[in-house]
Amino acid sequence: MGSFSIWHWLIVLLIVVMVFGTKKLKNLGGDLGGAVKGFKDGVKDGGAAADDKATAAPSQVTAASGAEKATIDVEAKQKS
Repeated sequence: MGSFSIWHWLIVLLIVVMVFGTKKLKNLGGDLGGAVKGFKDGVKDGGAAADDKATAAPSQVTAASGAEKATIDVEAKQKS
């Protein structure tokens, strides 16, 4: 099972519970679960948004290139 037996892990768990308390550990577990859920939702939404951009990008490029072909000259002024 490794270098530590089940009794070593139980003692470590007991010390952690005594130091932090059950309420703080419960809140920590809930916060960690919420963060993981938020990350998964973000990854899922990010993948959908990337797919939308991939399908929408060619139509936008075609419309933009045909809409305006004039060149605009701009002169930059320096602040003194």
